[in-house]
Amino acid sequence: MTYREEYARWLNAPLTPDEHAELASIHDDREIRERFYAPLTFGTAGLRGILGMGINRMNTYTVCQVTQGLATLIVGLGKEAMARGVAVCYDCRHKSPEFARAVAEVLTGNGIRVLLFDAMRPTPELSFAIRYYQCIAGVNITASHNPKEYNGYKVYWEDGAQLPPAEADIVSCAIAKVDLFTGVTRMAFDDAVAQGLIVFLGHETDEAFLSCCLSQSVARDAVEKAADTLKIVYTPFHGTGYKLVPEILSRIGLKHLLCDPVQSIPDADFPTVKSPNPQDAEGFAGSIKLARENDADLILGTDPDADRIGIVVRDRKGEYKTVTGNQTGCLLLDFLIRAKKERGTLPENAAVVKTIVTTEMARTIAEKNGVYCADTFTGFKFLAEQIRKFEETGSHRFILAFEESYGYLVGDGARDKDAVTAAMLITEMAAWYHLRGMTLCDALEDLYARYGYYIDETVNLVFPGADGLQTMKNLMDNLRAETPRTLAGTEVLRLRDYLTGTAKTLSDGTEEAIEPQGSNVLGFDMADGTRIIVRPSGTEPKIRVYILLHGTDRDECAQRVKRYAEVARGFGK
Repeated sequence: MTYREEYARWLNAPLTPDEHAELASIHDDREIRERFYAPLTFGTAGLRGILGMGINRMNTYTVCQVTQGLATLIVGLGKEAMARGVAVCYDCRHKSPEFARAVAEVLTGNGIRVLLFDAMRPTPELSFAIRYYQCIAGVNITASHNPKEYNGYKVYWEDGAQLPPAEADIVSCAIAKVDLFTGVTRMAFDDAVAQGLIVFLGHETDEAFLSCCLSQSVARDAVEKAADTLKIVYTPFHGTGYKLVPEILSRIGLKHLLCDPVQSIPDADFPTVKSPNPQDAEGFAGSIKLARENDADLILGTDPDADRIGIVVRDRKGEYKTVTGNQTGCLLLDFLIRAKKERGTLPENAAVVKTIVTTEMARTIAEKNGVYCADTFTGFKFLAEQIRKFEETGSHRFILAFEESYGYLVGDGARDKDAVTAAMLITEMAAWYHLRGMTLCDALEDLYARYGYYIDETVNLVFPGADGLQTMKNLMDNLRAETPRTLAGTEVLRLRDYLTGTAKTLSDGTEEAIEPQGSNVLGFDMADGTRIIVRPSGTEPKIRVYILLHGTDRDECAQRVKRYAEVARGFGK
């Protein structure tokens, strides 16, 4: 069926008047093609797309179609799996409550029990609830840190991690067989509630989650000692962290917490930011103003579904400096090791788990402290998979899992990024250094003095539209077929192809096996020790180029990064 034929089918479908009006208002052929050229792609990360009518948009019909596919998987596992149920959560975005309600109606229509949160909640609490209530799966309606035009659909499995590849393939095949308008089975919401197929999760789950988070505390005594002088500003970027983050910081003894009064109001339009992403420094402008007015030491910011956290730190000159995800992860890793050693709680087989695009400084910190460092592909599902391997073999016990994109996890409560627990630990870390007369800026400089100077940068190449995926594929194919011998005037020593699991030395063509393998990612090992990694995003029309660099001279490192970034931007032309 062509995109025009699909568009005509939707025009003749039994839609609501508003839905018909939206479709009828489209007169541009390019817009019709964008909406109907292909369905949104379902994978282990679920779905994510722009809100609107069409098979390539997030709407009730595409949400129900995917849920029917998920229901097929669960029903195929039998009545026990159906009775264990699916936890369903949602964030502050447009249509999130409606989509969550539709998910519940489809699942119960297929005889599957649903544990539905009574209001929006952070993503890590959903992951926790799946494990806590022993559900077979979970669904979260969220687009994480994407702009306001987006929404998404994340699927989790029984361990609280994102859906494994084998199960995702079953769901994907089932989705392909479901007609959006005639192939979905739904039960009326009120009927499902009356029959006990929908139960609501509320305050009792919050308390269990907070208790689990608090169990990961390593320096609550430092917060209590520093409480009279330590001041922190917090912003949830209009999202789901607005209740639980202030609550947990209060429970560890923080007295001076200032919540951004505007960004603490949940709002699907995110009116104070271009993008509700703690990776974007511009979003902290209001919080920095509040921090200056109140002489605050630290600013914490969580994204709309409260799985990512960013920080801004006051230096000794009184200026507020953004800290990258890599830097925060390294600060946390070093702090956790030191705090646990002080208390005698560092496991003998301790490990940190990071991704291949996350700073190598973490490996240096780990190995110099006798801690094992494991690499995975990008995405917390891979970090969770590695943690599960540790559990199954008993080989290691992880103390921190993190990735450069501002996601951190400790403990056994959840198996996805957890900004609630991370906010607590960052506050404890700030207090720990505060008692030693140091800011987190000072702490970072201390890390560089002890472990060497590391600098990392990411260049995003955007390929929107119907042709974007093909353009991205061509770029990756060309880099494999015609691997450059130099980049920014520096020799390329090796090409790491993580799809085939091989590293090829360009000078003589010899190859060796590498891990991990099986993902469309390329790595260039440069003669100056720099590593450049090229990775298509799994959720956005982007290719990300990661520049991972190590040296002893800050200025020289900065110049090298600048040169490599210019080359990376040229990949997209």
